[in-house]
Amino acid sequence: MVNYIKESYNELTKHVSWTPWGEAQKLTVIVAVFSVVLALAVFGVDQVFSSVIEQYFKWIKS
Repeated sequence: MVNYIKESYNELTKHVSWTPWGEAQKLTVIVAVFSVVLALAVFGVDQVFSSVIEQYFKWIKS
């Protein structure tokens, strides 16, 4: 187990190509913005379908 941790640490520090900090921050902001936009789109579609189904059941009842 100790050997595995040492090899993993060595791999992460010497062989992995890390994204520069500035670019990682920009990409994080882009992901956050698109996540919010997608959440709002899903919320909007949910509201539309909810009102359509509500109107459908009102129509069925009357």
